[in-house]
Amino acid sequence: MTLPLIAVLNGPNLNMLGLRQPEVYGSATLDDVEQLCAETAEGLGLAIDFRQTNSEGELISWVQECRGRASGIVINPAGLSHTSISLMDALLSAELPVVEVHISNIHRREQFRHHSYISKIATGVLCGFGTHGYALGLTAMARILEGGL
Repeated sequence: MTLPLIAVLNGPNLNMLGLRQPEVYGSATLDDVEQLCAETAEGLGLAIDFRQTNSEGELISWVQECRGRASGIVINPAGLSHTSISLMDALLSAELPVVEVHISNIHRREQFRHHSYISKIATGVLCGFGTHGYALGLTAMARILEGGL
C-alpha cells in the first residue's frame, strides 16, 4: 500500500531556525522540524517530502510538481506569505488541500505580517504554536484526507 504523500515545504530563512531570533522562533533547528514531521507522519500513516528553499521561484516549482504527485501540502511560506501572489497562484493551481503553518503568531507581530496571501486560499492556518505547528498541520492534513475536516 502506498502512503499518501504530503509535501512539507519551507520558504526563505527557515534554514536559519535555531540561530535566527530564538526569542521569536525558538531553539529548534530545521533538522529538528524535519524529524518531528517524519515521526508525526509515520504515526499518521503519511509519507512526507520535506524541503526548504530561499528562492521564491524554486518554491513555486515545487508546488507545481505536487499536482498529480502529492495528496496535500503543508507549507510555511515564511516572508513570502506577505508578498507572493505567484506562490498563492501556484498553490491554487495545484488543486490540493493546503495547510499554512507559521512558527510565530503573525498577528501579534509587525502590521505587515498580519496579511497573508496564502491564508486566503489555504484550507487551514496554524500560527503561534512554535514548531509543534508542523505536527498539528500534518494531523489536520490527515483528517482532511480522511474527509473529517
